[in-house]
Amino acid sequence: MIVGSTRGLRVFAYPGPADLRRGFDGLSGLVTESLRRDPLSGDCFLFTNKSRTRAKVLLYDGTGLCLYHKRLGAGRFACLWLRAGAATLELTLSELALFLEGSRAVGRIPLSPPAIVPRGVVLRNN
Repeated sequence: MIVGSTRGLRVFAYPGPADLRRGFDGLSGLVTESLRRDPLSGDCFLFTNKSRTRAKVLLYDGTGLCLYHKRLGAGRFACLWLRAGAATLELTLSELALFLEGSRAVGRIPLSPPAIVPRGVVLRNN
């Protein structure tokens, strides 16, 4: 059970179909080369196959890389690469959960409110 806020955990969706035969190293390479992110950052990285019937999430938990794989029993995952020219799509953890449950609204409309930055606080991007 997750206690507290989950807004600190970032989720980045790969902006196109991925070959899900790739394992830890292959998907880590996509994170590094295409998303320009560090696969050991603790962020989640979401990949789907071309037919959108399977999805994988790559995550470093502090001790090693974890790879979660889901195959839908019926239907397809939302198409996260519909936005032409989008380099990447950032989701909240709640949106990732909805995506993995088969919600088709993820990526089409904002499902979570934007983060609120208190006045006087400066956030640093990695």
